Amino acid sequence: MTDAQYVASRRSLWCGVAALFTDGRGRVVLEDVDYRPACLLPGGAIDAGEAPSLAIAREVCEELGLMRRFAAVLAVDWIPPGTPGYPPGFPGEVVYVFDGGTLTEHDFSQVRLPGHEVTGVRRIEPALLPRHMDPGDARRALAALRARINGAGPAVLEDGRPQIPTPSDDLQVLRTPRKPQLWPWRTSPPVPVELPVKQAWGWLFAEDGRVLVLIGQDTGSACLPGGTVEPTDHGDPARTLRREAWEEARVRISDPRFLGYLLDDAGGLPCARARYAAQITGWEAPCRDEATGQTYSRLLATPEQTAQLFDWGDEAAAQLAAVHTAREELGLPAPIRQPISELPPPELADGSIAR
Repeated sequence: MTDAQYVASRRSLWCGVAALFTDGRGRVVLEDVDYRPACLLPGGAIDAGEAPSLAIAREVCEELGLMRRFAAVLAVDWIPPGTPGYPPGFPGEVVYVFDGGTLTEHDFSQVRLPGHEVTGVRRIEPALLPRHMDPGDARRALAALRARINGAGPAVLEDGRPQIPTPSDDLQVLRTPRKPQLWPWRTSPPVPVELPVKQAWGWLFAEDGRVLVLIGQDTGSACLPGGTVEPTDHGDPARTLRREAWEEARVRISDPRFLGYLLDDAGGLPCARARYAAQITGWEAPCRDEATGQTYSRLLATPEQTAQLFDWGDEAAAQLAAVHTAREELGLPAPIRQPISELPPPELADGSIAR
């Protein structure tokens, strides 16, 4: 086969790029366009001979008026021929999804739309992407967002579906809308006596400095271990945390250290939602939480990865600073960023049981 014959034998293929931007609350930035009813991530087609990183920078500049450089790819997706919404003869397409990072309010103020094609910009809660996008596009965006949080490198997708799913993919994390928790963060101990403590949640550390985050198997929703202060806790939120950590996650912990609290002043009845830090000292196989009927999967993540699973807004930074101070006081190492993983079985390397 000559070079000309070889070139002629290669099938044509479309190539495209998209950028995953989020705002300070973790909502995904989408574009309204005038040529289809569904929203899209910023992006478009790669021109002949154009590098993908240059194509996404050009598209973002043309569509949003923002000058950006893109180096990290979150996902590479194969869209097969015959996918609904594409014209007859569509040969299939490879789409590179780049990490656009977090846009600040100043960034949004600098957005300039072109006056054609792109008619508006929306910020969408991740779980609601399927309401605003075509199914394959929503799958791709969610897979790319999970890949960003997971930090394991680009996800290889086919029609938006990961070929090697992570625990976050298997659990379909972020498939249920997050509850905004935009309350002010307070670090001054103790909680004022006139302010009732309604809930106690814990940042529970493993030996490598990562923390435990619980994912509802029925919902994909994330939560820190903890819950509502009950009468049986005798007004002691630390006792609440120890009880809830066992009931929800079957983990035992060291004495909790007070970190601070969220001041919930909504509804005219202010209360405190306390945060504690403790070290995991043992655990058993998970089981159903009798109080809620929920079974939780137990994942280990860095504090920063954990925060990306919640809608905490600007208050997240101060809380994370308190978490790392507590970690240092516990004598634990700064966690190495790595893929989110499940808490291992309770059997230790020497065959004993963590109790």
